[in-house]
Amino acid sequence: MKALVLHNPGHASIETIPEPVATNGNILLKVRMVGLCGSDLNSFRGLNPLVSFPRIPGHEVCATVVQGASGLAEGTDVALSPYTSCGQCASCRRGRPNACQFNQTLGVQRDGALTEFIAMPPEKLYPAKLTPKELCLVEPLTVGFHAVARGRVTADDTVAVFGCGGVGLGAVAGSNSRGAKTICVDVDDEKLKLARAAGGAHTINNRKEFLHDRLLDLTEGRGPDIVIEAVGTPATFRAAVEEVAFTGRVVYIGYAKEPVSYETRLFVQKELDVVGSRNAQPEDFRAVIRLLEERRFPVNEVVSLIVPLAEGPSALRSWSESPSRFTKILVSLA
Repeated sequence: MKALVLHNPGHASIETIPEPVATNGNILLKVRMVGLCGSDLNSFRGLNPLVSFPRIPGHEVCATVVQGASGLAEGTDVALSPYTSCGQCASCRRGRPNACQFNQTLGVQRDGALTEFIAMPPEKLYPAKLTPKELCLVEPLTVGFHAVARGRVTADDTVAVFGCGGVGLGAVAGSNSRGAKTICVDVDDEKLKLARAAGGAHTINNRKEFLHDRLLDLTEGRGPDIVIEAVGTPATFRAAVEEVAFTGRVVYIGYAKEPVSYETRLFVQKELDVVGSRNAQPEDFRAVIRLLEERRFPVNEVVSLIVPLAEGPSALRSWSESPSRFTKILVSLA
């Protein structure tokens, strides 16, 4: 079967590899479409410290069951959870396998889904009556939804989301689904337009506007109750604790690639809850599927480009050369 293989940074090609065999209770799936995300781009650029080469990328997946098993009929379309969990580490024992110490994500620590077929455990599959494009968006949106859950967002809250890429859009949609007022912050007007379509009540282009003043204007001088950081820079890490309201909550999805220095007085003086958010839980997948089934997300606007598998390497190169041109690239294998 055909697969897209990253041989080393900057070098991707279509190769022939053996077809998988569904053993140990796994289910054989025909891959129909795969979304490319920022981690795939970083892997292609050689900037993902977790990936080794050669590697088959791909973890945002629409697939179809080839042979029915475990209550899933042949021909059922599914999204899938790309994570593993050991069951024994501290996270797993606390019922939070999304943060498993020994997690191996498809396309990162193990080969991913940019292949014609893949075998997966049935518990990692989420059947849904959605289009291939929608199924490919399930996993990336769950990351933002999980951050919203970590922030304990309610309808009484005002949430500021820093960064409106794919993950940030999930946080916007997740906050909106809980009835919160959401303020979307980015430096790209096109991303802010998408954030509005995903449920954002207000937008701030902090390259053109003074973030602090605008946030105070929109929150009656208090600051947002919750800040969800989905950028991963020292400046936005610091801004999250500086701009959040007293006794507010800060959720970090992104992570800065260099050390961050803080005015630690704010942690104590504001009595902040500061938490990290990693991957997603099963309830996040179910919540996103409900959102998409109700057609409450701008799927067509978010997808920038769909290419066949043969053009996957060139799409990665184009994205690497001009990242601002694309929001979401999908690779079709149907």
